[in-house]
This record gives sequence, C-alpha cells and structure tokens, in this order.
Amino acid sequence: MDKEKIMEGVRLILDGIGEDITREGLLETPDRIARMYEELAGGYTDDAAKHLQKRFHVDNNDMVIEKDIHFYSFCEHHMLPFYGTAAIAYIPNGEVVGLSKIARTLEVYAKRFQLQERLTAQIADVFMQELNPQGVMVLIEAEHMCMTMRGIKKPGTKTVTVVTRGVFDGNETLQNSFYRMLERR
Repeated sequence: MDKEKIMEGVRLILDGIGEDITREGLLETPDRIARMYEELAGGYTDDAAKHLQKRFHVDNNDMVIEKDIHFYSFCEHHMLPFYGTAAIAYIPNGEVVGLSKIARTLEVYAKRFQLQERLTAQIADVFMQELNPQGVMVLIEAEHMCMTMRGIKKPGTKTVTVVTRGVFDGNETLQNSFYRMLERR
C-alpha cells in the first residue's frame, strides 16, 4: 500500500469538507487512517487459496459447516463498513481443511472493498477451485452502514446473500439441511 497517497487523500478530504488540517486533533489523523487501511484492507496482499492448502484426509464425506463467523468489510460504493456473519458449508471429497482456515478464507476477501454479493461468490468459488469438494454453500447476513448512516437511513436492515455450488445447486434437501443446522444453538 502507498501510505503517503492515503495520507494525502485524507488531508484533501478534511480540507475539502472545511476542516482545519493543522488543528491539534487532526494533525495525526492522516497517519492513523493510513495505518487503519493497512490493517482493514490487508486482503489485497493475501491469497485465499493458500489458506486452503493444508488438508486432512477423512473417511466420510459428511457436510462440514462453520457458522456465525463474524466479519467486517467495506462497501466499494461508499467506502463505509458493512459487517455481519457468514456460514460456510461444504461436502468434502475425501479431504477437509482446518476449521480456522474456513474463517481465514472469508477474512481475505472481506478485507477488500466489496459488494456483499461478490464476497459470497468469491468464498464459494475459492472453495470449489482449491478444495474440490462435492459442493459448497455460503450464506452471509450483514448490515451496511451506507444504508444505516446515510441515504435511506434504515438502521438494523440486513442484507442476506446465498451462493450454492456443486451438489448444493438446486438440491433442496441439502439446502434445507444447511438451513436447519444454522437454526441449532
């Protein structure tokens, strides 16, 4: 990342809205924002596929679900956060990945400027490409600050996206099994 460009951009925004960029409270803001983006937009320098490389052989091919995975991302249209939870299920093809790798895969794509619809599909697609499971299903539910803080101003509104690949496509029985597992507490 080009930290200097980010800092200059922040200075321009502050100046553009009429702030005094030399006042005490704002002197270090450009640097803080640049460091924040290094952390929150780190997905551009990470490869999701590498997190799916370490695999373990299994004797069965029962559905694996990781749910309630909390994440934060940025809307690419307004550069405001959206956040929520994801559920990722896959049916192995003789191999599984470590459970933390499922959440790490989500994090790679979430740490980029995104559309929720694209984020959901990217997760499903990388699982299909790298793990070669029989199928994958991803559900994301998120609140978008661009809907909450500005524009229509509807706090609490959630957007839900679902993507199915492989044996989950058009298979209501498998999809309903996934949804039932999400309801269990």
